[in-house]
Amino acid sequence: MSSRADAVDPARIAQWCREHLGSPPVDEIFRSGNLSAVIGLRLADGREVVLKVRPDSPRIAACVEVQHRLFQAGYPCPQPLATAAFGQDIATAETYVPGGTPLPSGDAARAFAEAFARLIELAPRPDEMSTLDPPPSWAAWNHTGDGLWPRSEENPDLNLNRVAGPAWIDEAGRRARDRLRAGESEAVIGHCDWLAGNLRWNGDTLLVVHDWDSMTADSEAVLVGFAAALYSTVNVDDLATVEETDRFLDAYRHAHGRELSADELERSWAAGVWTRAYDARYQHAVGQPITSLCESEAHERLCRAGTGSPRR
Repeated sequence: MSSRADAVDPARIAQWCREHLGSPPVDEIFRSGNLSAVIGLRLADGREVVLKVRPDSPRIAACVEVQHRLFQAGYPCPQPLATAAFGQDIATAETYVPGGTPLPSGDAARAFAEAFARLIELAPRPDEMSTLDPPPSWAAWNHTGDGLWPRSEENPDLNLNRVAGPAWIDEAGRRARDRLRAGESEAVIGHCDWLAGNLRWNGDTLLVVHDWDSMTADSEAVLVGFAAALYSTVNVDDLATVEETDRFLDAYRHAHGRELSADELERSWAAGVWTRAYDARYQHAVGQPITSLCESEAHERLCRAGTGSPRR
């Protein structure tokens, strides 16, 4: 259990639920979380809800609004119930959607890509929302701060630009960022953390998508590239191989009903390199094994992005 989740006071939870949901909790179903404390609760009136507590940010309201609109449009996401201050933090409540499996029973590339294409299609336009900035750090390839790497949400006191690390990771991130900056297209809203652990399935039918704090506005090519690089066909601890990313991009084109241009495809590959290089850089900086990207895979993905390979 994360220290953030463990530190949330049950008495404050009860007070918040009474004030904003009209009923106190009588049982705790689960407690987990990384950037947020995520707590499943059974209320006295019989409802089961999920309470999320995290530092307040202007983008939270926009994320909740996107989730609300997608729920109204019939997309499989939990129904938002309340948003209000929680001490110095912000808390949101949504319906609890249990069950399902982390992977579809059939063609995972097609299922994940079709679910992502439908989300992009149903999401509101960026100009209809209040700010979704700044994006989560693993999606902030075009941040305005100093250095290659943005401020880490996972560890705000850690400056990735000041931690010596494998040169190939920095070079991969730099080449990917430069390729992304070389092209531009209209922004759309999408989910930038399309990990298998954030989706649940009934067979090949999508049951629910979680982690709606990971909404951001970027070009379609970039958002699709993130998703294609992060999903899994094996288990929640693995990320897509080069071949699996290629299958996702092909399935997305069919689901979306149009071909991605050569430039868009290259930018999709570059976006996948950037987000996985960021994660690899963070893993190295905190002393974890580097599992999000290896040098040979960075080489192959950068070639597909039209930017060559990192220097060895």
